[in-house]
Amino acid sequence: MGSRPQIYPILLNEVAATADDLAPLASAGFAHFTALQVRGRRVKGLDLHLARLRNASIQLFDRAVSDETVRRSIQQAIELGPQDQSLTVTAFSPEGEFTAASGSGEPSLLVRTGPPSDGPEGPLRLAVVEHERHLPAIKHVGEGAKTHYLRKAVAQGFDDAAFIDRHGRLGEATIWNLAFWDGRSVVWPRAQILAGTMMGIVQRQLGSLGIAQRHEDVFLDGLDKFAGAAVMNSWTPGVALTAIGSVSMPEAPEFLDALRAAFNAEPDVALTT
Repeated sequence: MGSRPQIYPILLNEVAATADDLAPLASAGFAHFTALQVRGRRVKGLDLHLARLRNASIQLFDRAVSDETVRRSIQQAIELGPQDQSLTVTAFSPEGEFTAASGSGEPSLLVRTGPPSDGPEGPLRLAVVEHERHLPAIKHVGEGAKTHYLRKAVAQGFDDAAFIDRHGRLGEATIWNLAFWDGRSVVWPRAQILAGTMMGIVQRQLGSLGIAQRHEDVFLDGLDKFAGAAVMNSWTPGVALTAIGSVSMPEAPEFLDALRAAFNAEPDVALTT
């Protein structure tokens, strides 16, 4: 006999979701989410995920589900699923979209789980396109441009795409934050971007490791001054970049080591009882 298939729960407002519950969400675009990795039923940066959901809900819906409710929903999904998993929490308006009534009530909360992921090993090569995300500080759904530019980049022989804004500044990549290394300090691009939860974890732990960091404008014609570059998201604290557009970048293993050390320094939280 083969092993039983692993079950990954999907909860809607703390109750197991049915197909009828999920059908209206198939094309929903007025929503936002956060994604995290669960290891040994523990998570890192929970406060960052709660703050992201709270702040985005207030901006989109003028109200937010309580942190306690979100935490309880995440805990329930973790307890129902395996030790290691990917977990996504989506907040959306039950009134739907394309109506002024959307957001008139408390947002609904969908918690979806799936197999764990550590992201690609890399190194990656990024194409460069001019693009600015709508409401860049919100991790909202329905961003077809990300997939469009990813596919275009792959067709051109790259692995993914990085975005420059109207001022020519590098800001972020499709589903990644960008970070650079000058040999001593981590440099974060100064632009209108989505500040990722992994980025937040790394930033607050670098100081404890004695590693300096700063924000500055980063332009394509100034990339040659950096000793390395990386992308990060909820999968991983760092994947090396070897090219951004036509500019080659050194892999800088000491940079990746610093990013991973910062992530490892972040304490994890057990949510199960």
